[in-house]
Amino acid sequence: MVALENPLRALQVFGQSVWLDYIRRSLITGGELSRLIDEDGLQGVTSNPAIFEKAITGSSDYRAVLEQPDVVALDAKSIYERLAVQDIRDAADALRAVYDDTSRRDGYVSLEVSPLLACETAGTLDEARRLWRAVDRDNLMIKIPATSQGIPAIRELIGEGINVNVTLLFAQDSYERVAEAYIAGLETYADRGGDLKQVASVASFFISRIDTEIDTLIAARLQAGIDANQASGLRGLIGKVAIANAKLTYQRYQELFSGRRWQALASRGAQTQRLLWASTGTKNPNYRDVLYVEELIGSDTVNTMPPSTFDAFRDHGRPRASLAEDVESAVDTMATLAEVGISMKDVTDKLLVDGVQHFSDAFGKLLNAVERQARQAAAASLNRLTYTLPEPLAVAMKAVLAEWGAEGKVRKLWAGDASLWSGRDEAQWLGWLGITNDQLAHIERLTAIREVAKNAGFSHILLLGMGGSSLGPEVIKTTFGPISGFPELYVLDSTDPAQVKAFESRVDLKNTLFIVSSKSGSTLEPNVFKQYFFDRIERLVGPNEAGRRFLAITDPGSKMQQVAERDQFRRVFLGWPNIGGRYSVLSDFGLVPAAIMGVDVAMFLDRTEEMVCACMPSVPVAENPGVVLGTILGVAAREFHRDKITIVASLPILNLGAWLEQLVAESTGKEGKGLIPIDREPLGKPDVYGRDRLFVYLRWSAAVDPAQDAAVDELEQALHPVIRIAIDDPYDLGEEFFRWEFATAVAGSILGIDPFDQPDVEASKIASRKLTDEYEKTGALPSETPIFTADGIALFTDEKNSAALAKTANGTPALAQYLEAHLNRLNEGDYFAFLAYIEMNEGHERILQEIRQAIRDVKRVATCLEFGPRFLHSTGQAYKGGPNTGVFLQITCDDAVDLPVPGRRYTFGVVKAAQARGDFDVLVERDRRALRVHLGADVAAGLSTLRSALLTALGLAPDRS
Repeated sequence: MVALENPLRALQVFGQSVWLDYIRRSLITGGELSRLIDEDGLQGVTSNPAIFEKAITGSSDYRAVLEQPDVVALDAKSIYERLAVQDIRDAADALRAVYDDTSRRDGYVSLEVSPLLACETAGTLDEARRLWRAVDRDNLMIKIPATSQGIPAIRELIGEGINVNVTLLFAQDSYERVAEAYIAGLETYADRGGDLKQVASVASFFISRIDTEIDTLIAARLQAGIDANQASGLRGLIGKVAIANAKLTYQRYQELFSGRRWQALASRGAQTQRLLWASTGTKNPNYRDVLYVEELIGSDTVNTMPPSTFDAFRDHGRPRASLAEDVESAVDTMATLAEVGISMKDVTDKLLVDGVQHFSDAFGKLLNAVERQARQAAAASLNRLTYTLPEPLAVAMKAVLAEWGAEGKVRKLWAGDASLWSGRDEAQWLGWLGITNDQLAHIERLTAIREVAKNAGFSHILLLGMGGSSLGPEVIKTTFGPISGFPELYVLDSTDPAQVKAFESRVDLKNTLFIVSSKSGSTLEPNVFKQYFFDRIERLVGPNEAGRRFLAITDPGSKMQQVAERDQFRRVFLGWPNIGGRYSVLSDFGLVPAAIMGVDVAMFLDRTEEMVCACMPSVPVAENPGVVLGTILGVAAREFHRDKITIVASLPILNLGAWLEQLVAESTGKEGKGLIPIDREPLGKPDVYGRDRLFVYLRWSAAVDPAQDAAVDELEQALHPVIRIAIDDPYDLGEEFFRWEFATAVAGSILGIDPFDQPDVEASKIASRKLTDEYEKTGALPSETPIFTADGIALFTDEKNSAALAKTANGTPALAQYLEAHLNRLNEGDYFAFLAYIEMNEGHERILQEIRQAIRDVKRVATCLEFGPRFLHSTGQAYKGGPNTGVFLQITCDDAVDLPVPGRRYTFGVVKAAQARGDFDVLVERDRRALRVHLGADVAAGLSTLRSALLTALGLAPDRS
């Protein structure tokens, strides 16, 4: 192994050139391309329609060109070529020194002939010649696919002295035909008197797609059930075939470019047609992210990497001369593949057809995007973000943005540089950065389960999960609504027995598909949900059929995976271990439920990719939507104590606030710091808000509320900081998921915390588990003594909080006096939170919202309304680990009707009670100002009493109507 400071540069020691599979205008104009050349030894650039489409739709890079007067008269393809040709020229100019210094071996930029011409030799030739003339750079390569019609065109173009990048190579025999076309083309060019030193070509051999296809076939066979010997042989092939295929192709390369025929050309200055490893980003989260770089390093080769792989290899790549290693094992792998009955020819033929179709589809989307952008005068199609900030905040925010740009912090974030945060293990939790690309590479799984569930006749889906496993699917369901022809999705994330029963009554159990969703597989709530509903289904359809009504989504090797396999679930979907729960909505935890309810997940991901590209390091920081949002949030909290992120959302996307609550609070609320999200607080006049607020208005363009618009305008005019995000379409929801994940990581860096752990959530889980374990042993929870009892209500707290309340409550206090004393503990900059362990329904929420608004208006503090136990996996982290500015009123009740947990001594009511008490214990352990109100079994009557007492405590006459 070579030990150089930069592993990317070390590849050159082994004779391998590093190219980048990415291009956009700001990469060039912003100086990033020059930096990559100078610092990382970048030696070439490749492009494709999908890359251009994301660059055009996800940025304002091309506005100046699209606004030119003559563009209106052009068709979409002509506009695209005007944009692309300029980018290719500029990139070629940036790489010209590499081209000269390497004697034309490197320094190339590739431009693709329209994939729609992949099966037309004449059309390919005409367009290749036209593009060659249009770009007019010696270090251009024209990309042509290795179809049967493309190969004659390759031979002819080489014969004319035009450089060619041959794409979509998967099979060794196809490569041999391509190499033959190159050699024959050189011979023709030599006969025509051409200078062979001026002609170059690479053969782009695709890697990861082979393993994706083979691994899928293997998984299907294993799931179908085969004998142990066959299963062992198949498992031994997982993740091995693509590298074996490449190694054997490299052996053939060395043979083809070594005989007399080649030597005759080499003596006249001809270059070999190097193998270029393409599609080298790993698509399987269980594989090392630089696998297809580390295992394919050899002399006279090129590796073109997507930006994420490029950054990953720079960070932790281990270069060695791997390509010539253990070729015998590669031979054995391909032999075993044939022995188990998988035809490599069938696989590679399919991949070629699929590849042409994929590029054709991408080209069609590119032209549609260009036409749309030109028609909209280059207004970016991303969900639009604007902001109005008080001048001191605006100045500070711009200074931090400049710092991020000057210090290359966006590049560090994409590279997983943990020094941006705490310097600990943050790099291990950044799988969400590349998840959309990974999901698109495996989209067949999601489209297949969509059709299976649809055709199975299910009328409902009931997702059983908590936190990151439930909040994302819930937002998708409420934003899209029921989709005709597909089962309707419901999400259960409460152990309140009344709520469990309510969901059970909403669905037709016999025709419901249950999704048990838990990353760790050990989270209490999904496990008891599974036990309850599996028992119910077994009783209805019998034990042999019950498993077919269940899916699991969990991380590999979890207890839930074992349970699902034991109980013969219909399917187990595995998560990405390098993605934390609250960042998992774009992984299977969010997209499997979305697909089954009928969402076109390919379209959803494709739209999301536009935001991903817009957040990449090549985008100037002032135009990077994730960096801009994260910087505002982080600077507002750190320097101006505006840490109450108040979410105002249009009705169709109201539930997006609950997802944002978890992401922001659980990620940033720790070490006494953090952002406190305020969701669903009714809008008020500007004077009821303190100087600790920052407003985020999520505005649904298709359902504008004039009153809401006017209220936000008033806030802005009163000099409150306001961020506005316009969302036009349900399929744009993924853009917000990624934007906010990225922004949260940025804000975490500015605040100086690790945005990927949740220590206080774990503390609450431990406390709750201790109580349920005790109940299993003794049949009772530990006894406790109230500090006050009257009117069917009891108050509980610890000694310290009790003493503080007693000091301000005069004489023998009544309920209202205790509550008044508790509310009087609120100071400027504090917030008040209801933590309600009761059924989450419209009636309960209406009463608590009324009280919440009254507290906000009288005390001029931010207010939160949370239903337990779901908030434990969300804002619960910030309440316990964030700034000690919260005053908490926990609400519990006796359950009028309880439900058993099969196989357990405890019930759902006991689980909920244990969670509430565990939550309260951790709050007081963290020295929080907390009081618990216990309502008894009649929740409606108890809430009415509480309402009257709180309004009295606020000096308001309660409405007794």
